[in-house]
Amino acid sequence: MAGILAWFWNERFWLPHNVTWADLKNTDEATFPQAEDLYLACPLAFCIFMIRLVFERFIARPCATGLKIQANGPQKAQPNAILEKVFTAITKHPDEKRLEGLSKQLDWDVRTIQRWFRQRRNQEKPSTLARFCESMWRFTFYLYIFTYGVRFLKKTPWLWNTKECWYNYPYQPLTVDIHYYYILELSFYLSLLFSQFTDIRRKDFLIMFLHHVATISLITFSYVNNMARVGTLVMCLHDAADVLIEAAKMANYAKCQMLCNLLFAMFAILFISSRLGLYPVWILNTTVFESWDIVGPYPSWWVFNLLLILLQLLHTFWSYLIVRTACRAISRGKVGKWNPLHVSKDDRSDIESSSDEDDSPTPAQKHHSTTTTTNGTNKNHGTNGYLTGAPYPDEH
Repeated sequence: MAGILAWFWNERFWLPHNVTWADLKNTDEATFPQAEDLYLACPLAFCIFMIRLVFERFIARPCATGLKIQANGPQKAQPNAILEKVFTAITKHPDEKRLEGLSKQLDWDVRTIQRWFRQRRNQEKPSTLARFCESMWRFTFYLYIFTYGVRFLKKTPWLWNTKECWYNYPYQPLTVDIHYYYILELSFYLSLLFSQFTDIRRKDFLIMFLHHVATISLITFSYVNNMARVGTLVMCLHDAADVLIEAAKMANYAKCQMLCNLLFAMFAILFISSRLGLYPVWILNTTVFESWDIVGPYPSWWVFNLLLILLQLLHTFWSYLIVRTACRAISRGKVGKWNPLHVSKDDRSDIESSSDEDDSPTPAQKHHSTTTTTNGTNKNHGTNGYLTGAPYPDEH
């Protein structure tokens, strides 16, 4: 074990040339980040999760009730032993051949069976009330941590001149504000990582899991090798847009459509401008080019920048989905109300959070869902999930 630890904490990997761990030990004059400080994040992540449960139960739920958000879930499918057995033991999304077989066995038409499976899938989805409570918790935390970050960073020199992140590196003292900021952010993302398995299941589960792992790795990396100054800039930049998307979701669940549209538009503008504009120009420029000139590269420097570039790739992917969601919402707005958080059921689930499959299709869906054959029966048109049985992806 001692050999493994010595290999893992190799100074030539973590630290610049001619710097040792002994040089970064705490003294009476200065305090530096220590890897063991991060152990505190594990019990704190559990505390944050427990605080969340209390918050959702005693604060978010009464707020939702005041906004007349119902706890009732989707319409339940009528009891049927044969279909229930197929649903639980074989498939939740029967193909056309199985639908025809069930139709003959039950003497039901295919469309009725498809509706049964859709309603049965919806039974396993959380209610709008549960979604609202989850979004309100995230909104509250993001608002708090973003406000804290802005108040703290506006007093620091590296906010205004990013080269200050690298002057005298790595001998930059750790302040109480930076330590608190880091531990709280790390604890929150650890709680998100593990609560992914208990929260609303999302279409982008694996992508969000990768995002949380990358974020936790970045926080850990930047703390251990004392890149904490640039780390605070990265965290604050990312928290800004998250506040707006959670607020837009809450407005959507409360059916405040005009407010939802406004918040989503603000979110889209802020997300794209910050993640595709400010992030590469401000953050990547200083971590790649300015640090190269002032400090020079070393092994953990490469890993840190690769993680930041991975984050940029995720930004690009999500920005594409945001634009696609907005374009579809605008195009459908020609015949209906513009609702960016509702109309695009196959876009990124964390953007579109009202992805429950409705029991009754919209007029446009009805128009494309069926075609009448010469004998008067309805034939599958193949363009609508209600008929084909293809699931709409459900829901950071």
